[in-house]
Amino acid sequence: MKPEEVTRLRQLGGRWLRILRENENLSQRDLAKAVGIEYYSFISQLETGRGRIPPERYAAFAKAFRIDPRIFVRELMRYYDPVTHELLFDGERDQNASN
Repeated sequence: MKPEEVTRLRQLGGRWLRILRENENLSQRDLAKAVGIEYYSFISQLETGRGRIPPERYAAFAKAFRIDPRIFVRELMRYYDPVTHELLFDGERDQNASN
């Protein structure tokens, strides 16, 4: 995958995270506190695509957004690891369509 595509996906992922945060009426500071991150500026970095959520924080983010952790991580993989996401999940869609 080209670096420009990685950057574009991270930015899209960041927008998705911002929408989730805003849907819960959380400020960046509120979200940072809820997920155990000391600096709320890290949330800004995530939302602009300049950072990644550490895997050990996935469950905390899902809880803050009131989303099933499996659904949250599955969607997050679209932006952070699209190759693995496609291998794991696109085949399910094809299989379900043929049943």
